[in-house]
Amino acid sequence: MYDAYSNLKVTRHGPLLKITLDNPPHNAITKAAHRELAEIFVDINRDPETKVVILTGAGDRIFCAGGEFSAMQESIDNPAAAVVSMQEGIKLMHALLALEKPIIARINGHAIGFGATLALFCDLTYAVDTAKIGDPHVLVGYAAGDGGALMWPQLIGYARAREFLFTGDSLNGAEAAAMGLITHAVKAEALDETVNGIARRLADGATVAINATKQAINMTLRRQFDGLIEAHIGLELMSHFSDDHVEAVAAMLEKRRPKFSGT
Repeated sequence: MYDAYSNLKVTRHGPLLKITLDNPPHNAITKAAHRELAEIFVDINRDPETKVVILTGAGDRIFCAGGEFSAMQESIDNPAAAVVSMQEGIKLMHALLALEKPIIARINGHAIGFGATLALFCDLTYAVDTAKIGDPHVLVGYAAGDGGALMWPQLIGYARAREFLFTGDSLNGAEAAAMGLITHAVKAEALDETVNGIARRLADGATVAINATKQAINMTLRRQFDGLIEAHIGLELMSHFSDDHVEAVAAMLEKRRPKFSGT
């Protein structure tokens, strides 16, 4: 079923399905990987062998650093590509919320931007205590519309979420766990034992009851998010055409500080 996913590493361990973001050195999301992420969770719902999903990054330093800067420039040069990417983002957010089976984020390192959104949309989130978690969309002239502006306030409240999303500041895993942004923070050497332990416990549990409980919990999120995801993605797309986004991408590629004009 998963042979077609050449830009995601998919491995099975009995009833556990692991999806690994494997694009060294930063596990940034390519356009092809973004397209596959928008599809794979639909396939997982149709997979009777999978009881629990684990989402992680390759290596031991970075979970996912977000999108590729080169892809951002390509989308600036080709606006139609930006529209397609945003449409895929809508599909992905709906698919994650509609996933009937528990999904665990194994945050092995920094989760930034879209990487943070992917992790925070998972049901359970376990991070290395030193991992940085942040959504710096505003620092590249983007609205945090790919799900971050929806999920952060749900997890830590509007006051705290506003500060992080307006500034693009990050926090470490221990801080994130203390304020409820993630489930738990652990030492790096304990990450696998922690994640595999809870994954096996869920896989050995009452599958129908666990899945139904997840769906019941997500009913509230889905009701709140349905109709809003499209609007949030639209705000991000609007910011994509701003002068500040063009300047931010140019500055990153030229390795200098951006000079924002506010337009």
